[in-house]
Amino acid sequence: MPDQSDQPDIGDNSQTQTTADESGGRGEKKPALTRFLPLVLVLVVAVIGAMTLGDYLTFETLRDNRVALLAFRDDNYLGLVGLFVLAYVVIVVFSLPGAAVASVTGGFLFGLVAGTVFNVLAATVGAVGIFLAARWGLGAMLTHRLETAEGRVRILKQALRENEIEVLLLLRLVPAVPFFVANLLPALVGVKLINFLWTTAVGIIPGAVVFTWIGVGLGAVFDRGETPDLSILWEPFVIGPILGLCVLAALPILLKKRRPATPGKDQ
Repeated sequence: MPDQSDQPDIGDNSQTQTTADESGGRGEKKPALTRFLPLVLVLVVAVIGAMTLGDYLTFETLRDNRVALLAFRDDNYLGLVGLFVLAYVVIVVFSLPGAAVASVTGGFLFGLVAGTVFNVLAATVGAVGIFLAARWGLGAMLTHRLETAEGRVRILKQALRENEIEVLLLLRLVPAVPFFVANLLPALVGVKLINFLWTTAVGIIPGAVVFTWIGVGLGAVFDRGETPDLSILWEPFVIGPILGLCVLAALPILLKKRRPATPGKDQ
């Protein structure tokens, strides 16, 4: 008669495996929750900033402090550049009010060329920051769902993958698309970081040039006791070239749709 003590204890092994799985499951929850912290921080600071900073990040504040800012620039140019870029990055990352004021301030303090460079640099770094916060949080989960989606969602995902560069450029060039939307949406649908980075830097240049150009003449506007009129952004001589760039960015998409399918490609 076989010795029962030599038989494998299936019940104990099963219980041990179940305990290990539960322990592993609990261990995975903490990183998952931690992944959401950057996005939660962005949202909390954005809400607080919208309620508290709206009255401070204004052209009136710039006008009242322009003499001190210009004096600081003359004494410590690089220091002011660093503070300006840092402040602009924070405004973009946390979607705080005052992005337009910051862009105009760049032109006021540093001139057209240098101001445009600093504006584009700060806006790009800030955009990448919020992109990564969203990617580490909701982006991973939504990207996985998109990968396994079917039907219209799968068609939309495929269209975005095929025209990723063109769509990213359009998001930057079309004036009607809010900046924070153009930062969040690509992260949530899983576009490549390198493509997001360079299309952001290139796509925001036309708008940055316009805002910086307005800032170059801001001193004369303040001397007249006026505030800058941003409605000039919608003047035909300004919006026309930007819309022309939008058409150029969309042209490859249209050409791909009209291109006949290659025989045997779908087989």
